[in-house]
Amino acid sequence: MSKRTLRQLIKSFKRHDIRALSELMTFVENDAQESYKILSELYPKTPHAWRIGITGPPGAGKSTLVEKLAREFVNNNYSVGIICVDPTSPFSGGAILGDRIRMTSLFLEPKVFIRSMATRGSLGGVASSTKALCDLLDAFKKDIIIIETIGVGQVELDIANIAYTTVVVLVPEAGDEVQTLKAGLMEIADIFVVNKSDRVGADKLAKEINAMLEMQNFVRQPRVIKTIATDGVGVSELYSEILAHKKYLEDTKEIHVRHRERIQNDIKELVLRHISDKIWHNKKISKLFETSVEKILSGKETPYKASTRIIKLFNNQK
Repeated sequence: MSKRTLRQLIKSFKRHDIRALSELMTFVENDAQESYKILSELYPKTPHAWRIGITGPPGAGKSTLVEKLAREFVNNNYSVGIICVDPTSPFSGGAILGDRIRMTSLFLEPKVFIRSMATRGSLGGVASSTKALCDLLDAFKKDIIIIETIGVGQVELDIANIAYTTVVVLVPEAGDEVQTLKAGLMEIADIFVVNKSDRVGADKLAKEINAMLEMQNFVRQPRVIKTIATDGVGVSELYSEILAHKKYLEDTKEIHVRHRERIQNDIKELVLRHISDKIWHNKKISKLFETSVEKILSGKETPYKASTRIIKLFNNQK
């Protein structure tokens, strides 16, 4: 634990102490017992920041694009928080890819805070504590929060429950993958980016995406922007489109709908997590669980009956 008490950390956080922000993030990410106290006290200071999700398949150049996009926001006098959700190391439990090996141009930028975090088994490309870290950055009065996901494809849909603007990044090599987007990323994208657009097939991919979008019944059709993130090409256009999308949500009051939905999802997830912890930390239930597994393996029980018995035992113990 930090040499400073939790109360001292929160006070320092409110004085805009960057080290206090980092330490409180560690508490929350590790699901420390104090995390509820931290978030309950600081949550009223939100929402302030505009949350941007950057998602797409591995190798699409998301990290480079995030670096250039963050620089564009900083150059326009915005403060930026970046959360990079990385795969989990099987040895340390930490993030395999860290902020020390990416986004080097932002390391000494006082308006930018970068945090790498591990998925720790989360299948949706976004770690379970990502929302909480966004709330901390929000309470710290960051203007923009960018969440970069690990890039695991179509299951990476929970980013839409966190971000107000979701950017899906693809590359010309995506090819036939575009045909599968209708079942996933197509629905959550507010903006499409064809990165590495100096490669063969970029124009064709952009046309295919636009053609698919025109077949959908969008109130506001997502834009398709071509970029070359390594050279900064198209980044200013992406920056402008994000602000245009922000203005659209604010002008139509749609942002209030999205914010309400995010709060509803937050409450549901917190309640489910609390109930889950109570169930699986119960010794009698754990014993019944192990017994049920053995019965199922021997053909004497089914998962459906076992789950019913576990729930009944839990309800009887309340």
